[in-house]
Amino acid sequence: MKKILLFLSVMALAACSQVKECPVLEIEGGKIQGVTADKEGVYVYKGIPYAAPPIGENRWRAPQPVIPWEGVRMCDKFGHPAFQAAHYPGGYTTEWGYGDEAPYSEDCLYLNVWTKAPGETDRKLPVALWIFGGGLREGWGSEPEFDGKEWAAKDVVLVSFNYRVGPFGFFAHPELSAEDPEHATGNWGTLDQIAALKWVKENIEQFGGDPDNVMIFGQSAGSRSVKFLSVSPLARGLFNKAVVMSGSGLVDPRKQAQASNAPAGLPSQSHLTLAQAENSIKEVMDWANLTDLRKMRAASTETIFSLGTIYTAVTGKRSALSAMPIAPYIDNYVLPMSFDEACVTDQLAKVPYLIGYTLNDSGNMGPQIADFCLNREELGGKAYAYQFARPLPDDGSHPEVTSRLKGAFHSSDLWYVFKSLEHCWRPWTQGDWDLSERMLSAWSNFAKYGDPEGPDGGDWKPYTSENPNFMVFRLDENDAEASFLGQPLVAGRP
Repeated sequence: MKKILLFLSVMALAACSQVKECPVLEIEGGKIQGVTADKEGVYVYKGIPYAAPPIGENRWRAPQPVIPWEGVRMCDKFGHPAFQAAHYPGGYTTEWGYGDEAPYSEDCLYLNVWTKAPGETDRKLPVALWIFGGGLREGWGSEPEFDGKEWAAKDVVLVSFNYRVGPFGFFAHPELSAEDPEHATGNWGTLDQIAALKWVKENIEQFGGDPDNVMIFGQSAGSRSVKFLSVSPLARGLFNKAVVMSGSGLVDPRKQAQASNAPAGLPSQSHLTLAQAENSIKEVMDWANLTDLRKMRAASTETIFSLGTIYTAVTGKRSALSAMPIAPYIDNYVLPMSFDEACVTDQLAKVPYLIGYTLNDSGNMGPQIADFCLNREELGGKAYAYQFARPLPDDGSHPEVTSRLKGAFHSSDLWYVFKSLEHCWRPWTQGDWDLSERMLSAWSNFAKYGDPEGPDGGDWKPYTSENPNFMVFRLDENDAEASFLGQPLVAGRP
């Protein structure tokens, strides 16, 4: 009998300890409980709904309020990624190790929070909201390289989330605009991102975060999203710093006009107007006999996803559904103008920016990033510029890795910014871990202070006409960590 009582006492103590380790929090929708992360003192709450599922009548609507739940919701599994193309071995699939995620689904509006201070509403830790890339056609916030535990260990509350992509995230039609003429848009994925920011504003104190100290950051299409949010009037006041990773910089329309003798102030050619998108997509829907909104919302997920590709294959015509890369539409609601126009007309969010690219990124990013920094200086703001120049080590164990994933390729800096190297197959050196620590410290300092060097500043200064320098992150020949100021390296040169 004594043994039984001892056993029950031990179990009761363990249960109490578990509740203490993973506090139950009350947020919009109900109560949640997370789990301990694989890092001492860090907790993670996975798969938190931040809006109602965008399915059925909610397909192609702005995010709707969360559906409340009863009892305590266990947040120990990541939510569904948005519906997208399947990932096959090779290329980025090999690099990131996809395969453990939940099935793709239109029911995808979930977020994740890593923190050291759940339930400590007076901690006021800075918050970083991560926006994944993938051309606005693929990706999700819980990819292995986005493990947020090291950010939380730096006393930053890290939030990642999923948003609608592809034809579910960016889809315009005249009947949709008629349904809500005051808020006519096709930019559902961008509205999801804004909804995630609003969720942070309303709920992040429960996780020890400061709703008035929020940094948004993203890479590739995620950094393009950062740029769009910096333009959108709907996102004003919801963030205080912004990081643009491999999303280029400023393509000054005034310079383009001078070069082409065209009038300045025209929308960027990467954007369609809402009317252009509506007409293009209506043509595809009519061709498929999806002639009204009821039919379009009743169509299967697979039908909507594949229609753009099928239409182009059969007719030989491209449409807004087959555009690549996707860009939000200029709708005069979510996005009133292009990022470039907002820069030169001083209508961009007035926050500190950190902006950069990788050595082997595509495009002419360096000069455009410099132009953006000079634009910020001209208008009284500041921007810090960087280049990631560490060629990733490769031991030849994955011959399916193509030339696209050699060197300091597009996206290669993600492992370092999240210090998530443990999830990768590559033969890292101690220098890689040191470089990762240096980059994570810079990014988390920027989240805290708006300065990558910390509260007292340091060698890394904003890029200005008097200080036209990038911070270059690389390793020296002995693999010792080396980051220094100077003009960025140029791909193909020693």
